[in-house]
Amino acid sequence: MRVLLLDGHPDDGRYSSYLLQVYENALPSEAVVEKVAVRDMQFSPVLRFGYAKRTEWEPDVASLAERLDACDHLVVSFPMWWGSEPAELKGLLDRLLLPGFAFAYHANDLRWDKLLQGRSADVIATMDTPPFFLRLIYGNALIKRWKRQVLGFCGFKPVRVLACGPIKNGGAEARSEKWERQIKKLARSIKPSSGHTKRLRLDRFLHRDD
Repeated sequence: MRVLLLDGHPDDGRYSSYLLQVYENALPSEAVVEKVAVRDMQFSPVLRFGYAKRTEWEPDVASLAERLDACDHLVVSFPMWWGSEPAELKGLLDRLLLPGFAFAYHANDLRWDKLLQGRSADVIATMDTPPFFLRLIYGNALIKRWKRQVLGFCGFKPVRVLACGPIKNGGAEARSEKWERQIKKLARSIKPSSGHTKRLRLDRFLHRDD
């Protein structure tokens, strides 16, 4: 099993990165693990022309695309800021999950093909918002978006999301033991995506005609 860990915090040594390390340490010994920190990548987070014009990938984005294509399981960890992931991680999603690689719209209807099927994912989101507040007041918008509009949209299934909060005012210290137990359980219970075979998409995407 190939596992790709993506650290989405723009600063080093932060709590979301620590929780990702807890996840890595709990993975089965037979797992082939690769880790990428978005903060260490050199790329523009702006999809300048949308999908109207091809924007070539920088080497770091191309390298991540290769690892994503090869992985069986993806793990993303980040802090929730203003209800979403940090801007650099959001920009990476814009640049990386392109039509033809991650998904493909149908020409004559509103459906689409989920090109990254056959892979599963876990998301760890730290936040100052209590999870019950996130659910009752905000309708679990962050969780639904990552499960349905981001990873699920591209074919990842299942997508499990762990919301860790609140972090501030001693919340991390008080709840860290509980969250670490939950994260270790996630890492030790990865199940291959069922119902679909993983297909490598990158080579065809890179050699497409625009």
